[in-house]
Amino acid sequence: MSDALLRAEGLTRRFGGLTANQDVSLSLKRGELHALVGPNGAGKSTCINLLSGDLAPSAGRILFEGRDITGLASHQRSLAGIGRSYQRSNVFMPFSVFENVRLAAQSRRPRAWRVWAKALEDRAINERAEAAIAEVGLAAQRARIVGEMSHGERRQLEVAMVLATDARVLLFDEPLAGMGAEESMKMVELLRRLTTDRAILLVEHDMDAVFAAAQTITVMVNGQVLESGAPQQIRASAAVREAYLGDDEVVHE
Repeated sequence: MSDALLRAEGLTRRFGGLTANQDVSLSLKRGELHALVGPNGAGKSTCINLLSGDLAPSAGRILFEGRDITGLASHQRSLAGIGRSYQRSNVFMPFSVFENVRLAAQSRRPRAWRVWAKALEDRAINERAEAAIAEVGLAAQRARIVGEMSHGERRQLEVAMVLATDARVLLFDEPLAGMGAEESMKMVELLRRLTTDRAILLVEHDMDAVFAAAQTITVMVNGQVLESGAPQQIRASAAVREAYLGDDEVVHE
């Protein structure tokens, strides 16, 4: 598809005799939030690790903007324009919001021949960091020490750090984990805004958030794709209700 930034085709990953992902295919489109859901052990984290390059597939391929990137390592995919966050916060607690995001932006601006130049005075890096901070709604807290922030605010910071790398595909692994209702709502609204010119894959257990934010939902069970489609299709699926959602889920018009 012309609007697909990232495509996975027949991804399979084996760990000895265990097949964690089997023939998984999905398409991440520009301007769309695509949720990947399923019960514990369904293979969701393995899938996102395959897409980010943290794991190599046993079979299948991954295309980014039409280019086969299956053989690229995670840092090479990051440089190409694929960013991700992890289940556990990965920030520098003693640093300020701005310092954390500036370091992320700096990773995209090689300085090998400028050993005497001060990184703090690089205007392009600083502007990129400020723009990412503003986009996630943390401009008023740019000087705040991260260790003093709430869990939800740190998650916002992690999103800003990904944005500072100029990623066009964003892979988020359970960004709402551990959040209260108000923080979760703020994160959902942020994710909606970020899809304007990017593609997002969201791995998440909070189904209220998933149905509120996603345009496409892929359900995995036992390492395989059970069904993929629009939220209404997933709500109405008897197979999905039986395997994951439960009988209490109903279709809302």
